[in-house]
Amino acid sequence: MPLSEHEQRILSEIEANLKASDPDLEQQVSETTIYRHSARIIKWSAAGFFAGLALLLFTFTRSVVLGVAGFLVMLACLLVVERHVRKIGRAGLQSLTGSLRSGRLERLWGSSRERFRERWRRDDG
Repeated sequence: MPLSEHEQRILSEIEANLKASDPDLEQQVSETTIYRHSARIIKWSAAGFFAGLALLLFTFTRSVVLGVAGFLVMLACLLVVERHVRKIGRAGLQSLTGSLRSGRLERLWGSSRERFRERWRRDDG
């Protein structure tokens, strides 16, 4: 549902007041996207997963409680990763990995992908 003229004017006034009162916040909010935010959280969750794995491996034989705590840290981190990967979705994941596809990996996998498609293409005629 589009905004009315009155609502658009109010929104413009709020934006102008925000820019005037705190330009750093306005810049930070305009630069941060859901993709960057989720990618940052995924990165920290992966680090937490490996920390939990290290805790599990190094303490399980001495203390079962610490080993279980390491497992729970790993599980929580994987759940956070799964949640944020779903937030990113397919389009966001493509935008994050677009630079990889345009580079060396695309040249490496691009031709083999086309060969695979050609090999398994059906002749419906």
